[in-house]
Amino acid sequence: MSQKNDNKVKKPNIFVRIGRKFKETFSELKRVTWPTFPKVVKATCVVLVVVITFTVVATLINYGLQELLGLITSIKGIE
Repeated sequence: MSQKNDNKVKKPNIFVRIGRKFKETFSELKRVTWPTFPKVVKATCVVLVVVITFTVVATLINYGLQELLGLITSIKGIE
């Protein structure tokens, strides 16, 4: 039985593992190719245009369905 315990590799404590993870993370961040400022601005503008377009379309659909519901309920006299 003691042979099984001897073969196990003991893990380092939690603080050592956290320290290693931070070290790996920072070394990975050094290798990242960060985008230039003009690319960031362009990507941000694209995102804003898409979000605004989607908002306008969703609002128009909502308004149209609201008006359609109002028309249907006024025809039946349910109001």
